Amino acid sequence: MGLIQDVAGPLLEGYSTLGLASQIGVAAAAFLVVAVVLNVLKQVLFKNPNEPPMVFHWFPVIGSTITYGMDPPKFFDQNRKKHGDCFTFILLGKKTTVYVGPEGNNFILNGKIRDVNAEEIYTVLTTPVFGKDVVYDCPNAKLMEQKKFMKIALTTEAFRSYVPIISDEVRSYLKRTPDFKGQSGVVNICPKMAEITIFTASHTLQGKEIRDQFDEKLADLYHDLDMGFSPINFMLHWAPLPWNNRRDFAQRTVAKLYMDTMQRRRARGDDNQTYDMMHHLMNSTYKNGTKVPDHEIAHIMIALLMAGQHSSSSTSSWIMVRLASRPDVMEALYQEQIDNLGKDLPPLKYEDLAKLPLNQAIVKETLRLHAPIHSIMRAVKTPMPVPGTKYVIPTDHVLLAAPGVSATDDQYFPQPDKWEPARWQKEHPLAPSIVRNEEPAEEEEEKIDYGYGLVSKGSASPYLPFGAGRHRCIGENFANLQLQTITAEIVRAFKFRNVDGSDKVIGTDYASLFSRPLEPANIHWERRN
Repeated sequence: MGLIQDVAGPLLEGYSTLGLASQIGVAAAAFLVVAVVLNVLKQVLFKNPNEPPMVFHWFPVIGSTITYGMDPPKFFDQNRKKHGDCFTFILLGKKTTVYVGPEGNNFILNGKIRDVNAEEIYTVLTTPVFGKDVVYDCPNAKLMEQKKFMKIALTTEAFRSYVPIISDEVRSYLKRTPDFKGQSGVVNICPKMAEITIFTASHTLQGKEIRDQFDEKLADLYHDLDMGFSPINFMLHWAPLPWNNRRDFAQRTVAKLYMDTMQRRRARGDDNQTYDMMHHLMNSTYKNGTKVPDHEIAHIMIALLMAGQHSSSSTSSWIMVRLASRPDVMEALYQEQIDNLGKDLPPLKYEDLAKLPLNQAIVKETLRLHAPIHSIMRAVKTPMPVPGTKYVIPTDHVLLAAPGVSATDDQYFPQPDKWEPARWQKEHPLAPSIVRNEEPAEEEEEKIDYGYGLVSKGSASPYLPFGAGRHRCIGENFANLQLQTITAEIVRAFKFRNVDGSDKVIGTDYASLFSRPLEPANIHWERRN
């Protein structure tokens, strides 16, 4: 004890003289050092032959390159080549088993509810952002009912009304935004696409009354909510960190906006004349006969808008960055509209989108290379044998799917690292196997009802940008419509190129759960005559 006291005494005395900020910094550094040491010892000393091979890994922290020691796609690719499709590493102090490829996607994403659980993984991130009693802060059966409530905004009839709304929002934004004044200029495109997607999503999914309360400042609040999904918050969601303070303020402010709107509607007595998502939720009941409480309505509205915004914000930014690197593709998109819609380019209608196959392919190809979420995790609830192997995944593991791995596998996509929208034409030499082999369309695939209507199981495909299984994104059709309409309108307005005239593409920012271009993602724009 004497030696320990001799060493620790001066250290503790020096620590006590530091300011609070310095103490927090030293404590955090010490925590990381201890965590790394324990992590290494755990990997080296404890191995089980009936579990997938263990990847030696320094960092037990989820984040950008710190998470995996490199960019996540490189981590998955490197270890897949070394260990096969199924391997384990330590993440957040827990053994995390990665299973990639179509079989891995199906094994994890289509796992039975008794075997895998998403709520236990994600509630620490989603509850502070969305609020209590919704999404992952409630039983799965209740979540399925909440998803069913939201499907009222995702019908073909609703989509038909959304296209002109989105078009008007985009044109209005491009006219009033100072960064697009004049005939040409340079702009950091990511913040602009974030604002465009929040304005279009709020107007379409939540109605004009909600949209009229949105401006750039409120859009910034949704950005602060989005940053609540920082991977470090798997561990520090409770901590009074700057981004968490902004997240909490934004959540309270946005929830109050919805609560105040409900109160005004009731005071005016006009709710029955205002049919939108808020009206629908205010008049909805759960299967047990309980009306949806106001605080849940507010939190569902936040979740709905986040679902319609953060992934579309990332994907639309990538589309614009890619078009700037390929001006020839942007011109082909413009010519496609002239050829198929007419030289006068009439206002876009829902039916017009089906006449623009290259415009559709732009979205598909961008989602293939830039899936918004690179890692999808599930807690293991019962031991799970991996078919065709000796492995059994125990309940102290977390399962991790990475659908982006199969989407960039040359077994399914020739020259997988090349962004080539034309590959989605069957006759193109780079056409993926799912196009060349004419695999069944989604409506012909096996369907299942998880409690919110029939959806395709879809988990056996190498291309799953919207996930699969009971937690598959219910808004994928809306996202496609939103992205196609935004792209078509921007192509009508501008020509893009990289500032230096090259075909280079900026790197990826993995600091959030949603992979987006590194900023500033500056592109040169020129207004069309």
